[in-house]
Amino acid sequence: MRSSKFKKIRMEFRKPSMDGKRSRIFLGKNKLMQIALGKTPEDEYSDNLRQVSKLITGNVGLLMTSNPCEEVEEYFANFAEDDFARAGAMATREVIVDNEMMYKFPSSMVEQFRKMGLPVEVSTGKLVLIGSKQNHTICKEGDELTAEDCKLLTQFGIKLTEFRVKLLCRWTAADGSFEEL
Repeated sequence: MRSSKFKKIRMEFRKPSMDGKRSRIFLGKNKLMQIALGKTPEDEYSDNLRQVSKLITGNVGLLMTSNPCEEVEEYFANFAEDDFARAGAMATREVIVDNEMMYKFPSSMVEQFRKMGLPVEVSTGKLVLIGSKQNHTICKEGDELTAEDCKLLTQFGIKLTEFRVKLLCRWTAADGSFEEL
């Protein structure tokens, strides 16, 4: 879970709504949130919260708000932010680095780049690709990225993934209604 990305969402929903109420976002231990909401009709805090509890698996959070449903759904449908890829993600495009891109790094980084699988050497005080190569392919479209690929992409400031939030369900406190989205 990328908490730095949630900072924007928290700031947006921190603003008081028309009736002066503020929204809250909960990110935490799934088991703890499930127990707090209730897992069975007997121990649920309010009607149908057990349905929400069943969906708390993996990277999920809870948004408590009095904002209109349409407004919340529209916000998250339009919310997307470029992000650095993580290991295991699929490359969305081919990324090629060339000697020009290598010049901005100090020559002291040669070993660090070699550990990440980039064939570099120092020539006249500058980092260059080994063997007079003009470019090196870090990844091709559709490749599964390794940890080293992701570190290289981060070093070069290349963001290949998009951070989005998917709404799973809606529960209304007024009538206890539950709806999967």
